[in-house]
Amino acid sequence: MIGGVLVLALLWILSYKIIPVPTTPYMRSEARVLGDVDYQWVPIENIAPVLARSVVASEDANFCEHWGFDLGAIRAAIDEGAGRGASTISQQVVKNAFLWHARSWPRKALEALITPIVELTWSKRRILEVYLNIAEFDEGVFGAEAAARSYFGVGPEALTAQQAAQLAAVLPSPKLRSAGRPGPFVRRRAAQVLDGAATIKADGRSSCFED
Repeated sequence: MIGGVLVLALLWILSYKIIPVPTTPYMRSEARVLGDVDYQWVPIENIAPVLARSVVASEDANFCEHWGFDLGAIRAAIDEGAGRGASTISQQVVKNAFLWHARSWPRKALEALITPIVELTWSKRRILEVYLNIAEFDEGVFGAEAAARSYFGVGPEALTAQQAAQLAAVLPSPKLRSAGRPGPFVRRRAAQVLDGAATIKADGRSSCFED
């Protein structure tokens, strides 16, 4: 019985290496509350590269250099206390694609178990592609396609560097921040993301996901 469950779980994880993610547990939860969610999968080739660089600069600048866990960020989070997060993009993909959002030790344990499997079996580019498609950018708005059209009226391939930075700046609190009507925090954060995206392109830290 347990062996069968583990095999099914592994097949589920491996399937998302190839197929578009149809939905996630969190999307289903939000759809029950909101009535529906806005989500459409698009391949990473149809997303402006600057958005990929922007979310990496914002959420996980060492994405290309770690194996799923950023030990430096974890140490910094411990030193600075609960106000600082240390989840990598890989961990966020695992949480969003396969698990639930409530903070709990069982969820963190499963996240810690699944993240290395994803890192070993998916490419970095695929991990980021899934992230860009299933991340929440506004209440009920999931992924680059829905976010670009909702906020800016363009497809994700047409996002400018400034628009991409504003989208990345709302992470990880999209229900409290707006990319389309940025407040002082989002404007400041977007300026930092613009610089960060340019920096990781220049120093090679975007090499694992760019053609």
